[in-house]
Amino acid sequence: MNTSGPAGQGLRLIPFRGLRYVPERVGSLAAVTSPPYDVVVRPDGLHHLESADPHNIVRLILPQADTAAARHAQAAETLNRWLAEGILAPDSEPALYVYEQRDAEILQRGIVGALALSAPADGIVLPHEDVMAHVVEDRADLMRTTAAHLEPLLLTYRSDGDATGATAVIERTVDRPPLLATTTEDGYSHRLWAVTDAAERAEIETDLAHHQALIADGHHRWATYLRLQQEHTAPGPWDFGLVLLVDTRRYPLRVRAIHRLLHRLPVDDALATLNGLFRIRGIKGSLPEAMAALAEAAAEGNAFLLAGDGGFHLIDRPDSGLLHRTIPADRPTAWQTLDATVLHAALLDHVWQIPDTPDHIAYIHDTAAAVEQAERHNATAVLMHPVREEVVRDLARQGVTMPRKSTSFGPKPATGLVLRSLTLD
Repeated sequence: MNTSGPAGQGLRLIPFRGLRYVPERVGSLAAVTSPPYDVVVRPDGLHHLESADPHNIVRLILPQADTAAARHAQAAETLNRWLAEGILAPDSEPALYVYEQRDAEILQRGIVGALALSAPADGIVLPHEDVMAHVVEDRADLMRTTAAHLEPLLLTYRSDGDATGATAVIERTVDRPPLLATTTEDGYSHRLWAVTDAAERAEIETDLAHHQALIADGHHRWATYLRLQQEHTAPGPWDFGLVLLVDTRRYPLRVRAIHRLLHRLPVDDALATLNGLFRIRGIKGSLPEAMAALAEAAAEGNAFLLAGDGGFHLIDRPDSGLLHRTIPADRPTAWQTLDATVLHAALLDHVWQIPDTPDHIAYIHDTAAAVEQAERHNATAVLMHPVREEVVRDLARQGVTMPRKSTSFGPKPATGLVLRSLTLD
């Protein structure tokens, strides 16, 4: 049994009446889905999704208007209109949902449900990254205005690897006809099943009650859930949040880095400040070859790849004096030696003196997109090497958060396959 929290408390996952697209009312299920809101970072990506289908979910998660209030009001109006027109419809009874994603390289299966909220101090749901207040405020106003959870968080837990409990239900369920099946343009196939049998739901809930979870993707939305729970003092639907729970012992995820785009710092200026503080080497070849050089250097210590001037510059072997002056000493060694820690504490805060605000730094998941944007705008892309899941989980269990946007777990659940209305529960 995994340790989970005080008095043996663990995960409490309950069913809900999912809101789902009515297939006959949309062009295709693939055309109305989207990546999570924070992955759709480029305007061309947003416009592509908006043009894929007039009912694409991006119109709810990233509505477009002049002010935040207008955006969120527009999302609520759109959601209500789609419900009235039968574009979206609630399932007839509450369910837990088995969700599967698959491509040529990876198979991910998990359970979608409404998870009881808990504070980090309870040790039941473990965050591992800090959050940005303005993002939480924006997501809170969107959820408050729409009274809906529009996309599930991705949480992971670790079983003993046996096909029992939730895993047993999942593996029985996937042999049945699914509620929906679609393949999105990124090559992933998606299938969803409803688990409505009381005995199977109890099997899942009993198993999960013995586990704790790590937030793999969705720290800002989890913080938003907790904020909105505080606003609703009476027990009710705001005490639960929409999540996808994946057993990574059974279905390991990919862990990728999230890169930084420094809007106002040209590469030449970035490099000029690093002499004597890092070893600097030009890397010839393609982006994959440069990322391979970064991986080799990162195996020995902190390393970053700078791009934006048409080339690649590997910086590694930071000066020990710089690290001693800039890295807080009141955290575990595993935290002090994270690439994200060194980047933010030593480089961004001390050497480059760049504030962590949206007009100075963008966080980009796609490596090629980060390089392309840096080259287009005479900026610097700082390309990162991913952190292992074991490091993330160990720090989270110690109650130590990593710098925000330190990791990208995936594959992330497609947004738009199942939503949760807070007025139906």
